[in-house]
Amino acid sequence: MLYNNFSSYLKTKYGGRISKICIDGGFGCPNRDGTCGMGGCIYCGERGAGEHIDPTLSIRDQVSSALAADQRSRGFIAYFQNFTNTYAPINILKERYDSALISDRIVALAIGTRPDCIDDEIATLLASYSDRVDVWVELGLQSASDRTAELINRGYKTEVYRRAADILKSHGIPFVTHMIIGLPGENETDIENTVSLINESAWGIKIHSIYVMEGTRLAEMYRDGEYIPPSREEYVRLAAKTIASLREDMIVHRITGDCPDGMLVAPEWNRDKSGIIEEIRKTLERDGLRQGSLVCK
Repeated sequence: MLYNNFSSYLKTKYGGRISKICIDGGFGCPNRDGTCGMGGCIYCGERGAGEHIDPTLSIRDQVSSALAADQRSRGFIAYFQNFTNTYAPINILKERYDSALISDRIVALAIGTRPDCIDDEIATLLASYSDRVDVWVELGLQSASDRTAELINRGYKTEVYRRAADILKSHGIPFVTHMIIGLPGENETDIENTVSLINESAWGIKIHSIYVMEGTRLAEMYRDGEYIPPSREEYVRLAAKTIASLREDMIVHRITGDCPDGMLVAPEWNRDKSGIIEEIRKTLERDGLRQGSLVCK
C-alpha cells in the first residue's frame, strides 16, 4: 500500500463499508464574530465548508435522513463539519452531540473545530463519548507558519495548535490535522515545516489542495492578480512528497480538496478529483515512494 488511506482503515477496523454523515451543527466561528477576527479565513465561504448540507434540518433529522437513505453501509460516522463545532457552552455542545448519536449504526463521532476552541472541559466531554463510539477531533491548522496564518486571517498562532494537541493527547482523544498545499506566499520549506509539526502527534491528516471559491477574499485576491494557485503538476508533486514525508502510522483521510458545485473560480483542475488522486498515486509509484519513505529514521 502506498499510504494508509482512511477507507482501508475503516474497512479493516469495522469489517465493512462505513459512511460519513456530514452534519451542520448550527455553530458559529470566533473568526467571524469578532472574538478573534472578522470575515473568516480568506479561502472559507459563507457556509464554512457546509455548502452541501441542508441547514434547515435539525441535527436529528439530518442524521435520520442519512440513515434512512443508506441501508448498505455497515456503520456511520457522525461528522460535525462546518464552522467551529466546539464553539458553544458545554451544555449546548452535549445537547447537540447527543442529538446526532441516535442509532447504534453510528460507530464514530468526529468533531471539526479550531485549536483555539479546545480546552480541558471540552476534551473531557468528548472523551466521555468514547465508551459508546470512537471519537476524534479534526483541527484546522492549514500551515505551521505564523506568517502564513496572518496572511490567510487564521486568527491564532501556531503555538495554540500545539497546546490543543497536548490537551487532546492528555485526554486520550486522537485528532486529524488539516493542511493546505498552495496557500498564498508559501514555499516548499513552509510545507515541509507543516508536515513536521503534524508528524509530532496527529493520528491522521487531511491534505487539501487550495481552490479559489466564489465569494471569498481569496477570490478577490485572484481576480486582482495578488494570488496564483499552483499548477496541477506542482500540486501532484507536492502532495506526493507530503505523503512520503508522513509518519508510517499516520492515517491519511484525504489527499486533495474539491470545491462545492458551481462555486469554483480557479484552478480548473480542481474539478478532476479522481484524476488528481490517480496522478498522485502514479507519482509515488514512479518515484519509488510510499508513506514514510522521506521520514528521517
